[in-house]
Amino acid sequence: MKLINISVNGATRVGILDGEHAVDLLAVHEASPFLSTADIATLGNTIQVIAGWDHLKPLFAKGIELSRSGKGRTPLEQSHLLAPMIPSTILCSGSNYLSHNQEKANADTSGKEPEFFVKTGDCVVGHNQAIVWDPILTKKLDGEVELAIVIGKAGRHIAIKDALDHVFGYTIVNDVTARDRQVRKRPDGSYWYELGRGKLFDTSAPMGPCITTRDEIPNPQNIMIRSWVNGELRQISSTSQMIWSVAELVHFFSVNMTLRPGMVIITGTPSGTAWSSDEELGGKWTGTDGMVKAQGYLKTGDTIACEIEGIGRLSNPVAL
Repeated sequence: MKLINISVNGATRVGILDGEHAVDLLAVHEASPFLSTADIATLGNTIQVIAGWDHLKPLFAKGIELSRSGKGRTPLEQSHLLAPMIPSTILCSGSNYLSHNQEKANADTSGKEPEFFVKTGDCVVGHNQAIVWDPILTKKLDGEVELAIVIGKAGRHIAIKDALDHVFGYTIVNDVTARDRQVRKRPDGSYWYELGRGKLFDTSAPMGPCITTRDEIPNPQNIMIRSWVNGELRQISSTSQMIWSVAELVHFFSVNMTLRPGMVIITGTPSGTAWSSDEELGGKWTGTDGMVKAQGYLKTGDTIACEIEGIGRLSNPVAL
């Protein structure tokens, strides 16, 4: 299934994406009751839905079937889609594609262990919501398409062989980055990173358009990943090119902290970012497969679209 959040009269409701339609489960229930009072109480919070999924999954499937009679079903383009969840924590892995490492200035740990940084729910916006470019914060605003893991079952020190059992599903996160805050150059010509201000700021984690449950993506290491800016193909790769797999990243982050339902792990980006075209910050563009070299960073009026096979397309305009 594909979970979405929709806004109905200003209230957030968890729904289901069924083809090109948004299914409002509460509206379905109002027409054909099938949910308990306790079930209804979860429909305003995706994390509660994830925590109760074993019970809710068959009910959601029933809601989809009931909606096909026309109740609670709206064409997606007529729906007010929100981010599919607001996670408490977004654990971030950088430098996880060899192609990206080859095109940029690297930290000492790049390619040797996952680079660990954090974003929060305060950074999240949804599909078609604006990425705010703040020129006081950055003159070099960049985007990165990334597969995001949504945790479904709590665990600490999770073994790699058990890791996928803790995954609820997958979504897309655009790891929006202030490159001139992230990458700093020393007098000797070498570079160092400051990931805090470069990564965590308002609207720096567009997420969506849905969360695809794990059963629909049985092999997360063999799906296509792409991004476009104003219709120009900037990034194209496969998750088969990741250095650390989804299972390895779940294990890695669980060593530091207990992973809980609704936490998100983002898994790095392939080559083709605007950074790769910025020689001042150590960029070395290596694009292939029809990719178009960026002529600059994101600016007001641009639209960046991120697409991952099995999930969909997340599109966001850039605005002041």
